[in-house]
Amino acid sequence: MGGDEAMSGTLYLVGVGPGDPELLTLKAVRLLRQVAVVAFPETGDGGAMAFDIAREHLDPKAEFLPIRLPMSVERGPGQAAYDAAAAAIVAHLDAGRDVAWLCEGDPLFYGSAMYITARVGARAPVVAVPGVTSLTAAAAAIGRPLAARNERLKILPAPLPDDVLRAELVDGEAVAIIKVGRHFDRIRALLAETGHAAGAIVVEHATSERQRITPLAQFAHDERPYFSTILCYRGAEAWGK
Repeated sequence: MGGDEAMSGTLYLVGVGPGDPELLTLKAVRLLRQVAVVAFPETGDGGAMAFDIAREHLDPKAEFLPIRLPMSVERGPGQAAYDAAAAAIVAHLDAGRDVAWLCEGDPLFYGSAMYITARVGARAPVVAVPGVTSLTAAAAAIGRPLAARNERLKILPAPLPDDVLRAELVDGEAVAIIKVGRHFDRIRALLAETGHAAGAIVVEHATSERQRITPLAQFAHDERPYFSTILCYRGAEAWGK
């Protein structure tokens, strides 16, 4: 690149973990203290979970760029929001400023970072910084392995149709169901049907101050939080008994 050409900034997709601010990696903390701009998703009610997790590690002199993302099952509004987010981020990158996009958990594990990468990757360097996933955080919270030896671990998003979930559960030894929220009652019925309910545990807001752990059989809370995971075990290893 010629000496009179502006150098592009780098976009860092930073995984901030599931909730505990001490679970950010050393690399994530170092970068968050260096970047000029910190971008993060913000919900319609003004909540910004990734920002709240990372807050104590941010450089107060950095520019904060909240990106309003609609909480809607319709794809159109979300796609428009990511278009706008990418445009705002690219403007900073073109000016030579590094940008961190904060991601709950890990940026490439069911994360929104893929939508940003698809729009920015052709314009500037993009670097993913892995983070602790809600899946491993939930296992740590209950002190139980996700799976053992040669067992298969299945990760199933709760919004999948009943017939798809049922087919996956039938031969599943160890299963993690994510994005539970409003699908909770339907998922509980399916787990009872496939024999997973007895060994299932619900972990809500893993590692955060709001963490709550409840055996599925005893779950009677009215709240159906999106940030909950159901860990199920129906294998043969002794630890699952």
